[in-house]
Amino acid sequence: MKKRSKWMAAVAALTMLVACQNDEPTVDIEEEEQVEPVEDVGEVEASLPYTYPLTGVGTEEQLDRRVVGVTINNHPAARPQSGLTSADVVYEVLAEGEVTRFVALYHSQLPERVGPVRSARPYFIDLVNGYNGMLVIHGWSPDAEQLLNGGAADFLNGLYYDGTLFERSSERQAPHNSYITFEHIWEGFESRNYELDGPVPSLDFYENEEIQIAGTDGKAIEINYYDRNMVQYAFDEELGLYHRFNGEEQTIDDETDEPISLANLFVVEAEHRTLDDVGRRAIDLTSGGKGILFQSGIASEVDWENRDGQIIPVKDGAQVPLTPGQTWINIVPALTSVTY
Repeated sequence: MKKRSKWMAAVAALTMLVACQNDEPTVDIEEEEQVEPVEDVGEVEASLPYTYPLTGVGTEEQLDRRVVGVTINNHPAARPQSGLTSADVVYEVLAEGEVTRFVALYHSQLPERVGPVRSARPYFIDLVNGYNGMLVIHGWSPDAEQLLNGGAADFLNGLYYDGTLFERSSERQAPHNSYITFEHIWEGFESRNYELDGPVPSLDFYENEEIQIAGTDGKAIEINYYDRNMVQYAFDEELGLYHRFNGEEQTIDDETDEPISLANLFVVEAEHRTLDDVGRRAIDLTSGGKGILFQSGIASEVDWENRDGQIIPVKDGAQVPLTPGQTWINIVPALTSVTY
């Protein structure tokens, strides 16, 4: 996993440049286990009475609303997307072919507009159900249709609200142009008589004390979802967060031009099986397996388990805490596709 691409070499050079600009000495990182301290995540948050359950960020308000999961398109014609910067957790997973889709989970923040919205697959339903969430989609595979019409999850489907709750952008071609506002999401769920309030599971986060993360250098990451879909992450030393790139083009929000800035990147290996000539897949999200957790520029080899429907990093049987902030979980057929 030590292979270096031109892109990763450029990121390494940028990291060196930032260190020099800050008048800090650079230190060669050896490929062996090390422990690096992470600064206090914030004295201000320590005084706040509540914590958002999916980000670990302190807040003055206690939210009773349920999680909303939106299936978001990642075809090249759908980029840049709207609303990803506001998600608490984002799963990136293959549908058909070589292009991934996102299952973006919203709770602490609600963007005004999200999309482009795309169709559901059975494992998307499982991911949202793990957070007691409601699912927003535009279309479905035959298996997903059967599950949702059978009551597998609360959902809102753009097939039935195209041109009303869901709006088509004239700037893009179908099927890469379906959008919905959160005002219309709530309106749609209310019209279907769903309970909008309900429990939200809490993920495990480091608390407001010095964090110790063991591992090796994990500042430049590349994930090869086939040659058509190369995903990269670069660690920003000043922010202490990762930025995402797709095909070396930075992932930003189409509404605000704000870049994706995530605290945790969890890459997990899961069995993928092709089901039909269309290329639909079955993905095993229950059996657990190997994973790599990237936090604060450090890569840690861990396992993953499905605990109550959530994909959780585990080391020696104990859950590994996350750093407060946004989390992305990339599901891949094999960890050999990951270089860092």
